[in-house]
Amino acid sequence: MSNRLYFLIFIASILAAGCAHESGKPAATIISPSAQKSTFMEPFRYHKLIEVSPGDDFDILSWGRGSTETGSFEILHSDSVNMKYTTTTGDLDGAIVDAFNIDMDMDGNPEILIQAKTNDSIYNTTIYAFEFSNGKANKLDFPKLTSSQKKGYRGNDNFYIQDGNLMRQFSIYEGSGKEAKLTGQKRLFQYGLHDNAFTIKQIGKDSTETKQTAVAPVLANKTTEETSSTSQKEKHTSSKKKKHKSTSHKKKKKHHNNN
Repeated sequence: MSNRLYFLIFIASILAAGCAHESGKPAATIISPSAQKSTFMEPFRYHKLIEVSPGDDFDILSWGRGSTETGSFEILHSDSVNMKYTTTTGDLDGAIVDAFNIDMDMDGNPEILIQAKTNDSIYNTTIYAFEFSNGKANKLDFPKLTSSQKKGYRGNDNFYIQDGNLMRQFSIYEGSGKEAKLTGQKRLFQYGLHDNAFTIKQIGKDSTETKQTAVAPVLANKTTEETSSTSQKEKHTSSKKKKHKSTSHKKKKKHHNNN
């Protein structure tokens, strides 16, 4: 009886599709569960796979139920060449934004950095850093910005890797609270690693991306130079005409005296 019911439903579906085709309306498309957009299964929230080398992989995950502002992270290290698998965990403040693989001290041991963003009043960024050596994870203390380095900071950091260094850039604000306004300037820092300790230095001064400000004085100077050059040419021409007129007058006077 059940098979007969399924058969009738199948026939009805074919007839409905045929009617829809004849009426010019597109038939409904049935999407299989595997074709739908994949989502993380609770309690997981984030995942990123980092391949350091063939057979040496790191899976970075975050998980937790109830609150989205706190949770935990996991770094699953799969060394399929040596058949070693390890797990590194820690408490997470905020949500993971990105994860990076870098070897800043050039010792052949990869550093895995996890960038998390907290939902506080100024959107602080937290970095969780580990160096992996011989299948073990060594936690590294990421330095906080000093008061002078943090002046005008309101979060929304842009971290990226450049020439084997970790770079950090953020916009500078003026004022405090909700009334803080962008100044148009950005501050750039470069991080290094020496003896498992981070170093930080600012690259240049606070800069602005406005190109018109830098171009305008050049155009103004060019205009001034052109005006000055034109004026000198006019003076030279005028002086030349006066000299020619004076010489001609003297010749006429001499010729008159001879007569």
